[in-house]
Amino acid sequence: MNMPLPPAEELALIDRELAQLDARRLYLLGRRDWLLRLLHQPGSGPAPVRWGPAVSGVPAGPAKEASAPSAQNVLLVLGAVLLAVAALAFTLVSWGSMGIAGRSAVLAAVTAAALGAPVLLLRRGLRSTAESVAAVGLLLTVLDAYALYAVGMPDTDGTGYAAGAAAVLAAAWAGYGAGLRRLRLPLPAALLAAQFALPLAALAAWPGPQALGWALLATAALDAALALRVGAAAVPAAVTGVGALLIGAAQSWSAGSAAQAAAPAALLLAGGALGVAAAWREPRAWAAASAGALAAVAGLGGVARPVLDPAWTVLVHLLLALPLLAAVRGAALPEAVRRGAARAGAVVASVAALSAGAAVAAVLVARLRVLGEVWAGTTPDREAYASGAAVTLVLLIAAGAAWWLARALSRPEPVAVAVVLGWAGLFTAPVLLGLPAAAVFAVQLAVTGAAGVLALRSPGSGARIAAAVCALVGAANVSLGALDGRAATFAVWGLLGAGCATAAAYGAAARPLRSGAAVCAVGYATGLLVAAGAVSDLAVVWWSLPVLAVPAAAAALGPRLGGVRLSVEIAAGVAGVLAVGLSAGRAGTLALVLALAGVVCAGSAVRPERRVLGWAAGALLAAATWVRLAEAGVSAPEAYTLPVTVPALVVGLLRRRRDAQASSWTAYGPALAATLVPSLLAAWGDPGWIRPLLLGAAALAVTLLGARQRLQAPLLLGGAVLAAVAVHELAPYVVQVAGALPRWVPPALAGLLLLAVGATYERRLRDARRLRAAIGRLG
Repeated sequence: MNMPLPPAEELALIDRELAQLDARRLYLLGRRDWLLRLLHQPGSGPAPVRWGPAVSGVPAGPAKEASAPSAQNVLLVLGAVLLAVAALAFTLVSWGSMGIAGRSAVLAAVTAAALGAPVLLLRRGLRSTAESVAAVGLLLTVLDAYALYAVGMPDTDGTGYAAGAAAVLAAAWAGYGAGLRRLRLPLPAALLAAQFALPLAALAAWPGPQALGWALLATAALDAALALRVGAAAVPAAVTGVGALLIGAAQSWSAGSAAQAAAPAALLLAGGALGVAAAWREPRAWAAASAGALAAVAGLGGVARPVLDPAWTVLVHLLLALPLLAAVRGAALPEAVRRGAARAGAVVASVAALSAGAAVAAVLVARLRVLGEVWAGTTPDREAYASGAAVTLVLLIAAGAAWWLARALSRPEPVAVAVVLGWAGLFTAPVLLGLPAAAVFAVQLAVTGAAGVLALRSPGSGARIAAAVCALVGAANVSLGALDGRAATFAVWGLLGAGCATAAAYGAAARPLRSGAAVCAVGYATGLLVAAGAVSDLAVVWWSLPVLAVPAAAAALGPRLGGVRLSVEIAAGVAGVLAVGLSAGRAGTLALVLALAGVVCAGSAVRPERRVLGWAAGALLAAATWVRLAEAGVSAPEAYTLPVTVPALVVGLLRRRRDAQASSWTAYGPALAATLVPSLLAAWGDPGWIRPLLLGAAALAVTLLGARQRLQAPLLLGGAVLAAVAVHELAPYVVQVAGALPRWVPPALAGLLLLAVGATYERRLRDARRLRAAIGRLG
């Protein structure tokens, strides 16, 4: 007797059985669908009965790594390849062992069987198999043609026979493909075979590149006509057309005279006409129009190339390309023709501009030789620019074309290109044309000034940036060239400096441009002062005194400089650094320059917004004092620094009494540093013990006083000097101990130190924050 299960277990059992029933039902439904599809296929027989256990949602066998169609295609391709290899072996190896009749019968039978089998296979729905067998049949026809030539016509010209065989095979394959439209291979094969008929026939009749080029062009024309109905023909049309154009371009480039270039020009013009015609009929064939337009330019320009200089040849090509650019406005032309022609014209113009740019770069770089000997009075080599007029015309015409395109297309990019090309042409024209030096400088200054005005007043950002870059490059280049003579240096640099100052004062211009102009103005002023020092035949160290006038002037003008004040002050600071560097050759002059620079910084620090320069003033004045003391050979600097420190501390004390908010750094910092720092430097070079002892005691007293009064300057300055004196005194003993220790001890100690620091990192940070807060609360 079956005992009833508990409700929970019985419910679980029922759920499992229902799941198995659902899985079995899904399996049977899938099997049923497969059987129905199998019965609806033509020629299918009854499906075999397959008995087996029910499948409960898990595949009965291992997962398949390839689908059935993929495996089928692989097998068919392999079978076709094996048959093709067998046919080749039979034709090339075993052919001689049979008689003529036998050989013909075998090939004819096999070819007929291979070409006829796809008919039956297509009727049974085996299309993939039919494609494979048809591929073998097409290959056999090629072997038939070869066998016919090898046996029946061995004395016939091979190239001519190949041309005829290609034409016959193309026609036969096309007819075969038209009869069996469900096959996809015969028609493309016929199109491929047709590509070889005319070129091979041309090579057989008229050996040479010209005949081959015309044959390729004729083939391309036929392919283009076919492409209007069959889109796949566009690819061979493009390939054969490009081949014809390349042959024509190569022949035109190698032609030694205009007469020899006429035949390639005709080929290129015919190819150009074909490309334009294709684009006229097909809206998507703008690339054909572009290639055709380029071919026409190359053909016409190639006729002039043998009789012209290379630069003038570039100009001819550019002039031929201008009508192509005008096609942008040709409303009567199809869109593809307009687009292709305009792009071809832009390509020619770009190449012409780049070729002319090489001459421009040579002119600009040639100015660098002036640096080899300044004020030597050399003159440029005018014979190196025999075709300068052509280069100038190319640049100016290209600039005009870019400007016209910018207005026609309403695009800002061509405007910037036009500005650069126009500047390059005008700036280098006097050098390329061999004008005198005075005329060269006059023209280049005018062009540079025009570029600067355009940068200041141009409404477009692209043109403004391009003009600014051109003005900067032009100013740098003409300034470099002006170093060839003294008078030229002062005249050119003076004019450029005045122009930059005027641009900096032009309030309507953008601030970055004004700031850049202001920096250039300061640079030219500095350069003129250095040049004046060089003319005066003074020692180099004395050139620094006139240069200091630049930061002094910037400090005096101050707020009057407006929006360019910061740029001017930075540039003036660089001039001050240059003055210090020029004076470094003599200690007395260096001390004088440092003192004067400190006075300039102190004068600027009077203004509230430039208080930070007070630190620079103190450092410069202290440095001047140290340099003077070192020059005098003073071994006890305290005798000179203490008389300054004591009254300075009194002044600081009085200020702190009047203004309790005054910083201790302002009140006591300069005075303490004036004595402590020179004494510290002297103590480090003193082998005795008296100076370090006295300095350490003084630093300790200053540190304790700062801690008691809660003042940052005495606390930090005194502590830093005290620590430095302690390190100086302990350094010999540390070195001695380190030499006595084993080599493994320092790494071990460093490792222990790192572990200790890491273990107490959080607590140390907290202590550091507390110390910083305590110091911050000091006066």
